[in-house]
Amino acid sequence: MQPPVQTDPEFVAAFEDFINLDVKPHGNLPSKTRWLVIMAAHIATQSPNEYKIILRESLKDGVSPTEAKEVVYQAVPYLGMAKVYDFLGASNEVFSELGIKLPLPSQANTNRQTRLNKGLAAQKAIFGESIDTMRAQAPQELKHIQDYLSANCFGDYYTRDGLELKERELLTFALLASLGGADSQLRSHVQGNLNIGNDKSVLLDTITQLLPYIGYPRSLNAIAAVNEISKD
Repeated sequence: MQPPVQTDPEFVAAFEDFINLDVKPHGNLPSKTRWLVIMAAHIATQSPNEYKIILRESLKDGVSPTEAKEVVYQAVPYLGMAKVYDFLGASNEVFSELGIKLPLPSQANTNRQTRLNKGLAAQKAIFGESIDTMRAQAPQELKHIQDYLSANCFGDYYTRDGLELKERELLTFALLASLGGADSQLRSHVQGNLNIGNDKSVLLDTITQLLPYIGYPRSLNAIAAVNEISKD
């Protein structure tokens, strides 16, 4: 297949101008953060070919291999392994092309004995003591899901090194906004971001940078969630 720059030069010019002249200069997201949330959006929208392009560019611009790989790991509990698996392979393909030795150094901080308690600590750092109430009020037949949420989502992933807790929570917001159809969870993680120090301007800047990749409907839905929860 011929590259779009040859077959659709007007499309390429319009798209690249929109990104480089309109969107990219807007807001105050650090360059690294911008690359991380864009990679998250490509995983959520199931765009492996462009993901590899974005990954290569991000590594040139100072994102470390560990930081990039942690975006993929962080996506697993929110998108599911079925959507994420191919992006592990895509990342490893790019790393191998660039001579980056695999596997990367371990970033894990939990084991089978500690993941629940450490996950709960991370969960409470973001959402506060309301987590205890949520767990206590869960129906008996669903208490195992609450344990999975604390031990797996937060214990196995949020506690990892390679990214700060604030970065992981912002990635979760980007993943859910890009995925669509998870409005309740999106609003919850808007609040989580606000709680942990990613303020309204950070969330709106994130959506601005994602807009070319996820489209207007999902972007506007995410903006509505930010406006609803932030109330300022």
